Amino acid sequence: MSLTPRLRSDPPPAGLRRMRMVATGLLLAMAALFLAARHFQGLHPALPFVRAFAEAAMVGGLADWFAVTALFRHPLHLPIPHTAIIPRNKDRIADTLGQFLRANFLIPRVVARRMQRLDVAGAAGRWLAAPSHGTGRIGAGASRLAANILESLDQERLGGMVKGAIASRLRAITVAPLFGQALAAAIANGRHLPLLDSMIRGAARILEANEHLIREMVHARAGSVMRWTGLDETLANKIIEGLKKLIDEMAENPDHPVRAKIEEGLESLADRLQHDPELQAKVESFKLEMLENEGFQRWVEGLWEQSRGAMLRLARDPERALGGRMGEALRQFGGTLQSDRKLARTINRFVRRAAVGAASDYGDGIVRLVSDTIRGWDAQTVTSRLENAVGRDLQYIRINGTVVGGLVGVAIHAVDVMLR
Repeated sequence: MSLTPRLRSDPPPAGLRRMRMVATGLLLAMAALFLAARHFQGLHPALPFVRAFAEAAMVGGLADWFAVTALFRHPLHLPIPHTAIIPRNKDRIADTLGQFLRANFLIPRVVARRMQRLDVAGAAGRWLAAPSHGTGRIGAGASRLAANILESLDQERLGGMVKGAIASRLRAITVAPLFGQALAAAIANGRHLPLLDSMIRGAARILEANEHLIREMVHARAGSVMRWTGLDETLANKIIEGLKKLIDEMAENPDHPVRAKIEEGLESLADRLQHDPELQAKVESFKLEMLENEGFQRWVEGLWEQSRGAMLRLARDPERALGGRMGEALRQFGGTLQSDRKLARTINRFVRRAAVGAASDYGDGIVRLVSDTIRGWDAQTVTSRLENAVGRDLQYIRINGTVVGGLVGVAIHAVDVMLR
């Protein structure tokens, strides 16, 4: 069974049918006018000019009808040489179109030059800051196209590609120095303090939820005398009260010695992550184990599905998807893209490099895809599609040929009369 895509042959649009009728009707009218003028040419001196006009118009109209028809099929179904040009040369057209794309659009230097003129970050920033400006027929059409593409892609295969790309990228990155740099920058700017406060509050909740474990541990390790006198309970209470007091003091006093020790430990960890080969090796080993973990892989798959769902919602209903907190965050980001020229240059440079890289790596594949796809299309259907697309303008050629031919015939007859 052939897997070659077969396009659906569309009927000619109403405009094309109407123009065909006009062009053919004009040709028949010229034939009738020629017969009438030839029959009555002796009745009036102007009739020979009418006859010359109609005769030349018929020749011009027939010639242009033949030329237009020969593009798409054999005129009168006769196998005349050099007719049915498009069906006979479909494969050559496919190769030529592919090479045209390669030579004019998919050369890295051409892509780089064209991308140099595009402000992708600015356009994205303006749309995000005021998404309603992107609505209308073009915006709605683009949204429908994006939604259709997302829905038509093989989700299992695409999800596997996304998961594989993420895993491959993480394997190639040495994460320990990045974590160390991020942690050092957070400590330098004080961004770790909310996290530290949250950890202290979490420790208070953990202590409150596990007081019974502390009591059981003290009771199990206490001697029989302490249990008989109840000192184990008193000791457990003192330990719990001391821990609560320590946590409260850490929460209230930013300069508490224990907090200082924790921050010192975080600074040491940030430095070791950047410069300690042994710790970096341990982090890399943990990273590789995590990448092979089924739970992590399911998390990546779920992350892709959530992202795909969000993109579908955005494509189907941009205004609704851009509402709420997400919309507000995107609008703020759009404003940042417009005002922060350094960030915009970075994004434009990334997009430009990505486009150039795609042209370099996948240009030949895109050319083959275009060429092979057109080669695989049904010739009759492709011919019908092309004729429906440009046939209306071609019918104007027939009309113009008829009129211009008639005018040339009149001019030639007038010259002939003057030379007699």
